[in-house]
Amino acid sequence: MKVVAIIPSRYDSVRFPGKSLVDICGKPMIQHVYERASEVELFEQVIVATDDTRIRDAVLKFGGVAQMTSTEHRTGTDRLAEVAKDLDADIVVNIQGDEPLIQPEMIEQAIHPLLKEPEVAIGTLKHKIETPADLFNPNVVKVITDIFDRALYFSRSPIPNLKGKDMQKNGFYDFTFYRHIGLYSYRRDFLLTFITLPQTPLETVEGLEQLRALEHGYIIKVIETQCESVGVDTPEDLEHVLQRMRDT
Repeated sequence: MKVVAIIPSRYDSVRFPGKSLVDICGKPMIQHVYERASEVELFEQVIVATDDTRIRDAVLKFGGVAQMTSTEHRTGTDRLAEVAKDLDADIVVNIQGDEPLIQPEMIEQAIHPLLKEPEVAIGTLKHKIETPADLFNPNVVKVITDIFDRALYFSRSPIPNLKGKDMQKNGFYDFTFYRHIGLYSYRRDFLLTFITLPQTPLETVEGLEQLRALEHGYIIKVIETQCESVGVDTPEDLEHVLQRMRDT
């Protein structure tokens, strides 16, 4: 199977404009993401999809591949699909452009379900939640799966609801909760179908695009990873990333 990575990257982030080009240890953030993705041997190509010439020029400067896309896209998935429709690929992997600490192992974990299980439309990841702060943070998306690691639901609220249940002595529930990591591998044919599907009620209520796939009956395989990454949504997140890099 031919596997291609696409990194959607836009300049006009609401909370942190220009974050793709912010300097991290002498390189723009998008370069860190690109170089980590390029370490994945399964990829035949890594492409940055952007609607901004500043990002395109930065990618070309460090020797990467960039493709300009429409400025009208509502989501990164739409941007991804614009590039994917012209690709000779079986699997397309969406790697967020604001994940400078993404580990190649995580990317490979998200791809493997599509290599092994023909019925799976999307592969993605989950990671154990360790603190009540993350559990109750609506910006930390939670996921629950069935016994076959297929997604049952994604939510910004804690799921399942354990109201009234006893907590452990450390102040946390005696239950394993998982955060969803927004790294996706798609079958290319499914991706091109997905963007044509109408938005669904749960997707609209939760503000989570992946629920559209579940509501239309597609299978999302969710692999537990022991790896961690840090997305950069705010300047405060950037400081966290810089500290992590200084410590390694």
